[in-house]
Amino acid sequence: MRKYELICIFQPDLEETAFKSALERVQTWITESGGSVDKTEIWGRRKLAYMIHKQTEGQYVLLNVTLDPKSTSDLERNIRFLEPVMRHMLTVV
Repeated sequence: MRKYELICIFQPDLEETAFKSALERVQTWITESGGSVDKTEIWGRRKLAYMIHKQTEGQYVLLNVTLDPKSTSDLERNIRFLEPVMRHMLTVV
C-alpha cells in the first residue's frame, strides 16, 4: 500500500448535493479497491489557469489516499469517465 494525493477539479456550477454525491462516488471507488481515504480537504471554488470545457473556475478537492499501486489505473479510468470531474491528478507522496 502506498500513500497518494488525489486532486480533483469539479465543475463549478454543481449543486451541493451533486457535488457531494460525485465526491462520495470517488471515495467509494477507493474503498472498494481495498484502499482508504485518510483525509479530505475541500478547497472550494478557485480560478483556473486556463479554460477547461468553457469554464474559468472549478471546485478543488484534495484527497490523501492509501491505495494499492495496482488499483490506481482502475481508479483513474473511473474518474476519467465521471462527468462532474473536469481534471484530476494522482501523485505518490
